[in-house]
Amino acid sequence: MILVFAFLTLCVAMCVYRIFRGPRAADRMVGIDILGIIMIIFCVLLSLSTGSEWYMSIAIAWSIIGFVSTLTLAKFLEGRNLDD
Repeated sequence: MILVFAFLTLCVAMCVYRIFRGPRAADRMVGIDILGIIMIIFCVLLSLSTGSEWYMSIAIAWSIIGFVSTLTLAKFLEGRNLDD
C-alpha cells in the first residue's frame, strides 16, 4: 500500500509541474482535472485501508465538483456563456 501511495505522490508532482508549466489554459485545466482524479483515488484508498466511510463521501463529492468544473471549462473554451 505504501508503494501505491508513493506512486500517486509522484503523479501529483507531475500534475503540479503541468499546472505551472502548461503553455495554455486548457493544459493547466487538464492538469488540475487529473490532480482531482488522483485525490479521489487517494480518498478511495484511504477509505479501503481504514474502513471509514467518511473518505468515500469526500471522494464522491470531489468527483461531482470535478465533473461540473470540466463542463464549465468546456463551455468556456467554446466561447459560450454559462447560461447558454
